Parts: sequence; structure tokens; C-alpha cells
Amino acid sequence: MSTYYTPQGGLPPQTALMTGRAIFTTAYAFIPKGCFSDIVTSNLPGWDRTRLWLIARPMSGFSETFSQYVMEVQPGGGSDAPDAETGAEHWLFFTGGLATLTIDGEGHELDAGGYAYIPAGAAWTLHAEGAEPARFHWLRKLYEAAPGTEAPKAFVTNERTIAPIPMPDTQGRWATTRFVDPADVRHDAHVNIVTFQPGGLIPFEETHVMEHGLYVLEGKAVYKLNSDWVEVEAGDFMWLRAYCPQACYAAGPGPFRYLLYKDVNRHAMLRGPGAYRPAR
Repeated sequence: MSTYYTPQGGLPPQTALMTGRAIFTTAYAFIPKGCFSDIVTSNLPGWDRTRLWLIARPMSGFSETFSQYVMEVQPGGGSDAPDAETGAEHWLFFTGGLATLTIDGEGHELDAGGYAYIPAGAAWTLHAEGAEPARFHWLRKLYEAAPGTEAPKAFVTNERTIAPIPMPDTQGRWATTRFVDPADVRHDAHVNIVTFQPGGLIPFEETHVMEHGLYVLEGKAVYKLNSDWVEVEAGDFMWLRAYCPQACYAAGPGPFRYLLYKDVNRHAMLRGPGAYRPAR
């Protein structure tokens, strides 16, 4: 049974050393779990009894295609109007608690391992149930429509029901839990879970156009980010810009797992700043 790390908040004592592992460069950013304190949480309009850690947002020199929040919704909290941006599509991945998600009038219960894709323009609400806070990752992106291609539909599932797909010639030590068929070009981004068993590794420096967000759900590893080797563990977050070289090897006694975002399946934009524009 997989476990999922969730931030606990709080604040380090005044006696703690301030030097940590945080790194921000033009190629990547590394936000260790120790940075997820109470003083960097935010609130959102339209959300009750809710706080979040905003760990990625479009800005010059950082994320170009997506935003990512680590959400904590207290029992009885939630929203009937979660996002005013009608052009945004959404991915939710639950790491704890229980919530009722309603998409276009259809209700779903989500707990740890729960996953939801909400297309742009869908009407949705979310309310925490039970005795513990609902904890989940919320990723947002402006959906980029493609001529002659219909928009994807909403769906809700749980990673426990999906068999990870091993990468070729890895003896199962490197596998991906895919929530969408990679050949389905209706989707302009993927949010998957990558798992490395002890001894598993990426055996070359991946260097590609896809931007990445990686939140470590479980375990530890050593990750190659551009020219640096960085030790990472559950609760850490990494952002990698397009073409940032990356590789890793699992370094702990148990599985190393992370939630992975990447943009896919669309032409490179040739006009305007950045990569993506709202659908027309």
C-alpha cells in the first residue's frame, strides 16, 4: 500500500539553522519540504476553511505552462466556485482525507490515491468530508484546443485501480502509472505517477521540450538537475524548464515515487511570449 507525503505546516524553532536545500536557477527550481511552513501558505477567494502552498505559477524565468497548489481543506470546507478562469483545465490528486467532488452535476468521492481530470469549461465543486482535512494537489493549465480534435472529457479514478506500466528493459524497476493513454491527443498535458524501485534509475540525461513539475510522494533519490546532483526526499518539489537535463537513481530502501506534470501533444507556438495561449 502506497503512502503519500503531505506537508504538515508549522514553523521551525528559532534555534534551527536557516541554511537548507532550496535552489532557484534559470534551469530548475528545488523547493524542499522544509520550506512548506505556515508563513508561506495562501488563501483563495471562494474557498472556505482552506489553505494552500502555491509551488508553481507562470512567471518570467519559472513555470510557463501550469500552476500547482498543495491544498489543505478542513472538514466542512471547500468551494462552490473553485476557479473563475473558465479556460483552465484541472488535475486533482488526493494524498489524504475525503472529499466530494461534483463535476457537471455528477458527484464523486475521492480519498488517498484519488485522481480527477476536469476539462476547461466544466462546472465543479469540492467539499471536504470526514474527520481529517482533505489534502490534494491541484494543477491548472489553460487548455490549448487543436483544430479537428475534440476536447477531453472529465473522469475520476484512483491510482490503486491502475497497473503501472514498466519502462522497457528495466526489469520493472522504473514504471509509470498513466491516467491517460499517451496516444490520446485530445489531452495537451499529462499528470502521471512515476515509480522507481530501489536500484532503479533513469540511465541517461533526458533533455526534451516538455516542462516538468515533480512532487515527491514517497521515498528518496538523487536527481540530476541541469548540471547539479541534488538529494531529494518525500515532500520535496522540483520544477524543470524545457530542455533542462535530468536523470535520477533511487537511493532509499523503498520505492521512490513522484507526481509528474508535463505538457505534450501540441505544436510549438511561433508567436507571442511564452509557450501557450488561451484557446480561441
